[in-house]
Amino acid sequence: MSRFAIEVRELRKSYGNVEAVRGISFQVDYGEIFALLGPNGAGKTTTVEILEGHRQRTDGELSVLGFDPSKNEIPFKKRIGIVLQKSEVDPYLTVGEVIDLFRGYYPHPLDTNYILDVTGLIAVKETKVRRLSGGQQRRLDVAVGLSGNPDLFFLDEPTTGFDPASRRNFWDMIKNLRSAGKTILLTTHYMDEAEYLADRVALIIDGRIVTTGSPRQLTELDNVTLIEFQIENQDISLSDHITEVHKNPDGMFSIDTQTPEKTLYELTKWALDTDVRLGNLKVSRPTLEDIYLKYVNEAEVNR
Repeated sequence: MSRFAIEVRELRKSYGNVEAVRGISFQVDYGEIFALLGPNGAGKTTTVEILEGHRQRTDGELSVLGFDPSKNEIPFKKRIGIVLQKSEVDPYLTVGEVIDLFRGYYPHPLDTNYILDVTGLIAVKETKVRRLSGGQQRRLDVAVGLSGNPDLFFLDEPTTGFDPASRRNFWDMIKNLRSAGKTILLTTHYMDEAEYLADRVALIIDGRIVTTGSPRQLTELDNVTLIEFQIENQDISLSDHITEVHKNPDGMFSIDTQTPEKTLYELTKWALDTDVRLGNLKVSRPTLEDIYLKYVNEAEVNR
């Protein structure tokens, strides 16, 4: 067994004169949920398709479960599961029939009832696919990918179009898969999803990985705390010694500070001394979405 479930070194992919992936390197541990994040056109899909063996790389080295995906070997295919953004199965088969159909393609498939249990589909086992809700159909996509008992899952934007309750239920299912020992590589445009699910994330922009780490590491990187508030008199001047105050388009004021205790003391003292009410006062750390937008905006400025 190789040391990492996925190991990528200086991966490059060019289409003519256009370099879509520009020498990226990262590793994914066994039993880890790893999220690959980035805007459209950043190189996420190209990277994932190379890892799945569906696209050839231009240069670089990579190992997926100890295999070179470009060789398209059957033992490699048996050990991965792929859940695309949308898949098509026979709408007139029942859920149980679809799972059994795909189980039949593998020499050592998982038990049907286990698959139904871990994906939350037991109650609809005898229901035809065409009668499933959107969330249930997405669970069935995962069940199909799970049929062959893969060691590694590729999940491509799995909850696009879900309502909040369905997304939360789906997240719990993904957590269950990791608890069962599966390794998961996830792509998503939902930063809260990545923050909740991923052990580590990598942010790819313009074909390059600009940062990687756990969601907590990335949100604590700048050691910045955000203080937000409203004041009734929008024209009033804040105290001169409270620096870096920004007025946002929604009328809120915000302060980015690395000394939140000192800044809060100065702000509340100024409010008491001037008889100003601070409305909707909120103190928070940056979210993963804040970090994501920071890097994306910096990339836009530097283009």
